[in-house]
Formats: sequence, structure tokens, C-alpha cells
Amino acid sequence: MEFAHVVVLAGGLSYEREVSLRSGRRVADALRALDIPVELRDADAHLLERLAADPPDVVFPVLHGAMGEDGAIRDILELVGIPYVGARPDACRVAWDKPTAKSVVARAGVDTPASVALPKELFHDLGATAVLDLVVTRLGLPLFVKPTRGGSALGATAVHKAEDLTAALVSCFAYGDSALVERYVDGTEVAVSVIDGPDGPRALPAVEVVTPNGRYDYTARYDAGDTEFVVPARLSPEAAERATDAALTAHRALGLRDISRTDLIVDGAGDVQFLEVNVAPGMTETSLLPRAVVAAGLDLGPLCETLLRRRFT
Repeated sequence: MEFAHVVVLAGGLSYEREVSLRSGRRVADALRALDIPVELRDADAHLLERLAADPPDVVFPVLHGAMGEDGAIRDILELVGIPYVGARPDACRVAWDKPTAKSVVARAGVDTPASVALPKELFHDLGATAVLDLVVTRLGLPLFVKPTRGGSALGATAVHKAEDLTAALVSCFAYGDSALVERYVDGTEVAVSVIDGPDGPRALPAVEVVTPNGRYDYTARYDAGDTEFVVPARLSPEAAERATDAALTAHRALGLRDISRTDLIVDGAGDVQFLEVNVAPGMTETSLLPRAVVAAGLDLGPLCETLLRRRFT
């Protein structure tokens, strides 16, 4: 059967809207190159009426951030009975909340940095100084602070001195009401993408991220500049296997479907630490998953078509 109408869903109103639009355009262009009829739609107030007036065969959500990765938009697609690429709502909700995802993946046997989740209200109730002193005493320094929900490294900061922790939390709370404070792990940052196929999930080559200042922040992700991406990552065979196993374990343990990207740190001993997982990985020209696709000898368009056909009935 051939596709009559495919919708790539991008945009939305999260902090990651512009990245989502860029990802959506790239996926849509890749599918159009295969003569697949694609419409690129925003997740706006007109979405439901347009889906009802002209239901697509299948939707490819490329929404980043809230609504796109928290399961909400997928709940709506299930309510209207339209098939879609990617994880189902319940799995999205677990993966979207970083502390919960860390707990699930840790129970499945993958190491993850020691951490604590701190709601903003806690500082008002218990006193900021007492809480921060306890965090530093318990976790030590350096630390890494990021929102418990969200992506693209927005609000994320490495903290090397105790006096900088307050500023890092203020920055974090600009993007969410709760912060995840992790023990900082020095090592090689890698991302391992997983694609479901007829024989089960398959891990693509790990992508290593190297930045001049050691910070893979929003600017480094989407305005690459001097950021270097090495694929396959420069890991020992044993460490590369551990990274692959960690990504596959996270994909399965979290109940993900079709596509995911797991971010990891590999320390000097070759041990792998799970950081977080993405259920709607970036598809921009600087994103990690498309680089892994090329390294695996695949093309983005045919891969996206394969994912569509898994849901096309």
C-alpha cells in the first residue's frame, strides 16, 4: 500500500519550538524526496479540526519539549485514532521525567550518576542555604544542574564551586519548576540512537560530542561552530559495547517504540553512566541521530519511511 497523506508534526509552544520546526522540515524534505505526500503541520489550535477534516494515514511527531515528549500530543492522536511514529503516551511520561527515567534504567542494571531532584518550592519551605549545603555535602563537587523535564540543554549548567550552585539553580528554574542535581561525571559524552526493526531494537553507532569549552549547551547543539562530532565515538571496543547495551536496555526498560536516543557519559575507566533518554530526537543538520544514521550506512529518508510503515495500517 502507498501513502496518500502523511503529516509531520512540528513546532508547538515549548522552549524548543524553533529546533522542532527545523527537525520537522528536515524529516518532511527527506520523505518528499521519496515522493511521499507529506504535509508539515504545527501543533496549534487548528490541529484537531484539520486532522478531523483530512485524517492522515500516519503522523510523524517531531515535537521537542513539553507536549511533544511528555505524551500529551500522543494521547490526542490515540483519542482521534490516528497512528503515529514513536513511543506511546505512558512510556513518554516516564522517559520525560528525568529522575523517574533514571530510576527505571538503574533498576534495569545501568549505572547513572547519584542525584537529587529539588522542586523550587522546597527552598522556600526549608531554606535555600540549608538545602544547598546538604546537597554539596551529600553529592560533592563538581555537580551538574538541569531541569527535571526538558531538553536541548536549556537551563543546564556544570557547577564546580559551591558558591555557583545558587546561580545554576536560578537558571534551571527559568525552564522548569524542579531541578535535577547530579554528581558530575568527567568523561566522553556520547549519544546512542536506537531504531526498532523487524528483528527488534537496533543501536546505531555512538556519536561522540567534543566542545572547546566542554559544555554541550543549546548553542553548541544547534549552532555548532567549533563543536566536533566523532562517529563512531572514540571508545574502546569494550566501552562501545557497554554504551550500546546501555542504550538498548534504556529503550526496552522504558517501553519505548520505534526510535529513541540515549545520552551517556563514558568515564576514563570505560564505565558507562546513563544521563537521559529522548523519545523525539532532534533531526536538524547538527543533530546526533542523523549523524548516526549516516555512520550506519543508512539514509534518513528511507529510515523515516520504514518507521512510518511500521505504523501504517
